[in-house]
Amino acid sequence: MSASTRTERASGERADRFPVFGLLDALDAWRRTPDEQRRAAIVSAFGSLVAASGARGAFLEVAAYPMAPFAAGHGSLAAGVTGDAGETVSAHELTTHDGRVPLAKIWIDAATEDAVLIVRMVNLALIAAWSQAEVDRANERVAVLDDATRAIAAELDLTRVLQLIVDRVRLLVGARYAALGILDARGVIERFVTSGMTPEARARIGAPPRGRGLLGVIIRDGVAVRVADIAKHPDSYGFPRDHPAMHSFLGVPVRIGGRPIGNFYLTDKEPVQEFSAADQQLVEMFALHAGIAIQNARLHQQVQELAVVDERLRISRDLHDGIIQAIYAVSLSLEDLPELIEEDRVEAVARLDRAIDRLTTTITDIRTFIVGLGPGLGASVVDALTAVATEIAAGSRLDISVDFAGADGIDGRLSPQATHELIQIAREALSNVARHSAAERAVLSLQAAGDVAILRVSDEGRGFDPGARPGAGHFGLANLHDRAVAVGGELEIDSEPGRGTRIIVRLPLITSESPPP
Repeated sequence: MSASTRTERASGERADRFPVFGLLDALDAWRRTPDEQRRAAIVSAFGSLVAASGARGAFLEVAAYPMAPFAAGHGSLAAGVTGDAGETVSAHELTTHDGRVPLAKIWIDAATEDAVLIVRMVNLALIAAWSQAEVDRANERVAVLDDATRAIAAELDLTRVLQLIVDRVRLLVGARYAALGILDARGVIERFVTSGMTPEARARIGAPPRGRGLLGVIIRDGVAVRVADIAKHPDSYGFPRDHPAMHSFLGVPVRIGGRPIGNFYLTDKEPVQEFSAADQQLVEMFALHAGIAIQNARLHQQVQELAVVDERLRISRDLHDGIIQAIYAVSLSLEDLPELIEEDRVEAVARLDRAIDRLTTTITDIRTFIVGLGPGLGASVVDALTAVATEIAAGSRLDISVDFAGADGIDGRLSPQATHELIQIAREALSNVARHSAAERAVLSLQAAGDVAILRVSDEGRGFDPGARPGAGHFGLANLHDRAVAVGGELEIDSEPGRGTRIIVRLPLITSESPPP
């Protein structure tokens, strides 16, 4: 005889001798797999217990969430309880937690002492099955909560974070509808994200709530609110036209560092009619994670906004230092052109030609700012630098030679941000040479030296004193320095009046032991 056969026989013998054990086993099987076969097993076990007690009949109606509901009858009450039930039929409520949690209702056709015995045995069996179901649900909820918090922690876009949070909390507690109201500094709802409602239904409702009525209680008092029927709450404000009907309600504040930033609103608990204390506790736990996720997403958004501001500041500095100054210089050179045409037509024509050349160069610079990265997107670093040198040379009288003999192995070892900065540094440095150095030739070189990429821009122009204070509005060299430092690099300027200029940039290369800068 196998071990499983011995176990089944022992269970059957135990059920025959002690019917309450048969009911316990049947309830446990129903808790795990509520199907027709297991419901029939409950009916059989319940009938055996009633018969063993000497009662003429009994009817049991169970609604013990999270267990699936069922009904079972035996004997004179096998078909249920009718309005003409005899005087010997008594009704009893089965509960747990000192009567606070209802489990079932049972009608018994028996003498009082036999009825009391059946009530005690069935109630104990139900409590055992319901308690295990609660443990199972708690374990499942912990797993779901962990999954939900991991999902929202991985998202940084604020809009997607808010929608993900409200979707997950709705599924977490089994609500038909959920919403997340985000508060402004005055405590007024400024953003209202919903779940469980179609966009069309949401649009028909109209403007989002302002935080009056029951929602206002949570905002004003900062405490959770749980009610069985919204309409019966004294602070209920009512629903606007085209709003779906809602009944049970659970509202929980969301805080960051003790400061309320929003509230969860959940309605219509499914499959039961009311949210439980366990639901409230779970949502309050989730609210802690949601607050952290919202804060992280907001910080990420602020960092992105600061990055945009920083890039705009850089472009404005470049525009002021290069393009605006160039246009201003052209305008100055053309101020006395009408008089010069009468006095020295040849010089006037030459000056006009020079002005046209300068404007052509300026147009090229403007196009560079509009395009952003300019040529070379998706190409190798060498190809991108070659394109930059060609572009600058075409828009000026500068002869630019390139030397990339030592650049092998750099592609793939510069982070995307470092690659971007390297190309922009080369662009700005060559543009400075073309605009300010009066040099006829410049050299652009790139090489790898161990774990460092070295970019050099050299010219034999007029040079300058790097230690001298730059004129007002001249930010070019500061921009070069900031770009290099932003990706963990360094900038060296070697120049003096009459000896040309050498700009040397060193950027770290990615190795297998070090993360990208």
